[in-house]
Amino acid sequence: MSWPDPYLPQQGDDRYAVSHYDLELDYRLRDNRLRGTATIALTALRATDALVFDLTRLRVDRVEVDGRRARIRQVAHKLFVRPDTPLAAEQRATVRIVYAGNPGPRRSAWGPLGWEELEDGALVASQPSGSSTWFPCNDRPDDKAAYRFAVTTDADYAIVAPGTLTSSRRLGGRNEAVFEQPAPTSTYLAALHIGRYAASAIDLDGVPGTVWSPPALDARVRRDTAALPAMMRAFQERFGPYPFDTYALVVTPDTLEIPLEAQSLAVFGENHMDGVGGSERLVAHELAHQWFGNSVGLSSWSDIWLNEGFACYAEWLWFEASGKQPAAVTAAEYHRRLAAQPQDLVLADPSAGLMFDDRVYKRGALALHALRTALGDDAFFGLLRTWTARFRHGVVTTDAFLDLVSEAGGDAAGFEAAWLRGTALPAL
Repeated sequence: MSWPDPYLPQQGDDRYAVSHYDLELDYRLRDNRLRGTATIALTALRATDALVFDLTRLRVDRVEVDGRRARIRQVAHKLFVRPDTPLAAEQRATVRIVYAGNPGPRRSAWGPLGWEELEDGALVASQPSGSSTWFPCNDRPDDKAAYRFAVTTDADYAIVAPGTLTSSRRLGGRNEAVFEQPAPTSTYLAALHIGRYAASAIDLDGVPGTVWSPPALDARVRRDTAALPAMMRAFQERFGPYPFDTYALVVTPDTLEIPLEAQSLAVFGENHMDGVGGSERLVAHELAHQWFGNSVGLSSWSDIWLNEGFACYAEWLWFEASGKQPAAVTAAEYHRRLAAQPQDLVLADPSAGLMFDDRVYKRGALALHALRTALGDDAFFGLLRTWTARFRHGVVTTDAFLDLVSEAGGDAAGFEAAWLRGTALPAL
């Protein structure tokens, strides 16, 4: 086998594609014990006698392929599965994996990733490669699948996962909830939050929304999320229809370094909710990711500017739409700041070590503002709406975006040379 993404060597398996993950999970907070059954529907992309899944810190008890016991081997972050009969190209199969253990984050060049215990609860923050800490998966951004999350945990703890809550009940002193996410979802955008949260419904310009937060933070959170309906309206006007059925925002009682998006939801720490809108740009940023990064996803992490540059520019667009500051003024401010920083980053291929560098975010946003200036507002926002519609729930590359720039009448070659492939910061 070959590894699909050079930015994450030895992640994922390119011999198969997953169409659906059905996750039955039981988590006990007292001893941080997770028991799970993952039923994975997949298709072999070529003939193979083995399948490899990413799995970290959790031990597998049994694996079946199409109902038949399979041979297995576990090493470090990998589970090797050998069916009793090899799979032919294009053959569909169902793999059932029973596993258990004490989940925790995996170490990476970007810090701990994946499952994280809180003071009173747990959360998952997997970007870019932490999904293996709580379920066996093909952990690569371009292998999108639908999900069902059926989770049981301690009584009095809320359960939040991507998608629509389809059932919830208390049974025998335990809390159970089922979420369905039919939209194709990258593994790093699958998430789980367990905590003492109360739910508040909110209408987001016609999209059903829910804010989950500790009751003690309710007043601060309500003030800091009050702009969400207007944000959704502004973004739907500029980017096209919201691409999912629901949107949820989770606020933990813990301090988090950064907020983070997942499919149809986002998580913030209590430190991001100050009650006076101090994180308004971050609320806008995570909402924008639902279009850019989540619905329109990446073929490879080398194109991360298509996620972060777009979400960062959405912050500037929100400030413009809400009357705070024109995007041109914000762009000029950040251009001055970037001009004083090292000129050693290639936006369209920044390297794994720099993929989360703030310059990817800000220079990506500047590139989009430069394109807007060149095309004019009508053509630029038309291009964005075409981008989100044409590649809805798919995966993209920088080349696909450049093709669309040409289609819109822009100078794609000049834009690529100046903003995406060169290291020197162009004039704005």
